[in-house]
This record gives sequence, C-alpha cells and structure tokens, in this order.
Amino acid sequence: MNQYLAAITLPAQLNEEFAALVPSQRKHVDHLIGEGTVTGYSLALDRSKLWVTMIAETEQEAAEIVAEFPLSRFFQFKIYPLAFHQSSRAGLMKVSLN
Repeated sequence: MNQYLAAITLPAQLNEEFAALVPSQRKHVDHLIGEGTVTGYSLALDRSKLWVTMIAETEQEAAEIVAEFPLSRFFQFKIYPLAFHQSSRAGLMKVSLN
C-alpha cells in the first residue's frame, strides 16, 4: 500500500446544496478513517482548501476514493504520491484490559 495526499480546492461561494451535503461528507470520511483508508483530514481556516491523506494501492485508486466523496461534484483535486506521512495519534485512547 502507498500513501497519497489529495489537495482539494473548494468553491469560493458555498450554496445550500453544498451545505446540505456536509453531514454526509463527514459521515463518509469518518467511515474511511475508521477503516484506515483515510489517515488525515484537514480544512483550511478560510475553508478554501481541504487536505486528505490516505492509503491506497495506486494513484488512480486514491483519486477514485476522493471522487466518491459526497461533495466531490463541487470541488477540484490533485493527488500527490507521498514518500511518507507521519502524524500523532494523540486523539486515540489506549485501551487497557486491566
């Protein structure tokens, strides 16, 4: 498996249809994070860009993952193959069976 970054450019003007799809977008991404496909999801403060790191076999597969996002018809994206992506898992709690 390889790591990829999707650099997504969001529309300057967000309409009601876009806003209505945000909850399904978040649910879809949460599902992909849960299964380990998406490893990072970040939104620029000005809401103009979205960055998604993911695991996929090929660049084409990574593009297909992004194309399946509920908001995909509203944005443009470019896929970048990564040499590595390192992140903190600070948000995850360790489970102890004691």
